[in-house]
Amino acid sequence: MTLSLFTRNAKELLTWVALFLGELRDGLTMINMQNAFLLTTKHYTEKQAGLMFFTFGMSQFLFQTPAGYIMDYSNKKVMLLATAAIVTTALTVFTAMFAQEQGANLGLMVFIKFLQGAVTALIPPGLNSITQGIVGAVGMTHQVSRNEMMNHLGTSILVFTGCLTAYFLYPNIGWLFIVSPIACAATVYFLFRIKPEHIDHNAARGLKASSDAPDEIASNLSKPLPTIPGNKKIQTNPSFAFGWNSSENTEDANDLQLRANTPLTVLRDPLLLLFTVICFLFHTANGCVLPLVMQTLALGDGRRGIVMSGMCIIIAQLTMVCSAKVCGDYSRVYGRKILFLIGLFSVSVRCGIIVALLSLQSESAFVRILLLSTQVLDGVGAGVFGTMYILVTSDISGGTGRFSLTLGVTTAAASIGGTVSGYLGEMLAEDFGYSRAFGILGAMSLVPAFSYMFLMPETLPADVSQPVKSPVMDGIAEEEHSEKDAESESKVNYTAMV
Repeated sequence: MTLSLFTRNAKELLTWVALFLGELRDGLTMINMQNAFLLTTKHYTEKQAGLMFFTFGMSQFLFQTPAGYIMDYSNKKVMLLATAAIVTTALTVFTAMFAQEQGANLGLMVFIKFLQGAVTALIPPGLNSITQGIVGAVGMTHQVSRNEMMNHLGTSILVFTGCLTAYFLYPNIGWLFIVSPIACAATVYFLFRIKPEHIDHNAARGLKASSDAPDEIASNLSKPLPTIPGNKKIQTNPSFAFGWNSSENTEDANDLQLRANTPLTVLRDPLLLLFTVICFLFHTANGCVLPLVMQTLALGDGRRGIVMSGMCIIIAQLTMVCSAKVCGDYSRVYGRKILFLIGLFSVSVRCGIIVALLSLQSESAFVRILLLSTQVLDGVGAGVFGTMYILVTSDISGGTGRFSLTLGVTTAAASIGGTVSGYLGEMLAEDFGYSRAFGILGAMSLVPAFSYMFLMPETLPADVSQPVKSPVMDGIAEEEHSEKDAESESKVNYTAMV
């Protein structure tokens, strides 16, 4: 793929947006790096830093579902996502500039993290609804995989850049946050290259499987192209008829294919409720493993601590690139379930290995390297989950017209699970020691894994599945060819109109 300032392909634009958007989902420059900055440079206590990021997580949880609900109705998805990118970048830089020594203005910092959590809640439903509006549900497997690969690659590059900056400028490591506005500027640039004609908002909501939007639109037209026919019917004012008494019809009464389910109908779906609980339990067990590994390696000692903190993140993120690639290539062939189970069970394997290494009670460099290498399994677990939970959510919400709302629910569950995990992990480590803490977390991770194995059905839709082909090397070409076939009929009609 060649980068061009005049690129016109919507999928290519999405790829570049995802590359620079990677860290935005965690508040840009990674929450763990912000935590290291506050502890090392501003001499915050662990309790003060924990309060800030607990507030951030709770805010994300509170605003995630409403953000998805609003995104379903909005036809200004690009503008909302760009605004969220700019605001969260400003708040990250504000944290670096105005945090005072020993948490003297802790109240202000907590308020900033509350605002940042609310703003970043728009990012997952924003990016994924734009993606589904461009490629349709039938193209989500490949494009979500591609987005996640670029997300993780972008995060690795930015964290590596930030770590080098902090290492050479130590102890003035606040300069590592310079990567935030750089990434934000690139994100906004490529977002605004996506034109309204690229997005079919009914497909974005999950009302239909394929998108009527053309993939390529000239960037230098003197007058706007005709609107996608389905977009003329989209309701852009949020409805508050949640479905307590009667069904909500968000579209033309005579067009039953474009009728969205009421929020209450969607939220009462037993499959969605089960999957939401699994998302919560997975992140409750997995969310605190990385911070505990860092603490086990004694990574808080100055310049080396910053570099090693970054290495923990980079190793995991690069592995996540590979995990997302595998999910995109094979989840349409072998189904969602088998790949999801690999990710879920990897947490217990990882914790078991860590317990075994800690039992050696050795401070040697070799054991430290082995502990650091367990981040590969973090990349497998979190990488598979990050891709597959979006695809499973898209499968569950297919035809409801509430994709962003549903994604908001599952993302909120993951967010609150990660927040609870932070406090739970620290409590277990303090009360029982690190070895037992990892053992308990590994046992906890088996609950969502076995729940998914025995209770969740295969969610891959029949019109998305792809039969097994012989040459593995031809997989990518065949996948892209099948996507074009699935979307060709709708695009021909639109091209003829243009």
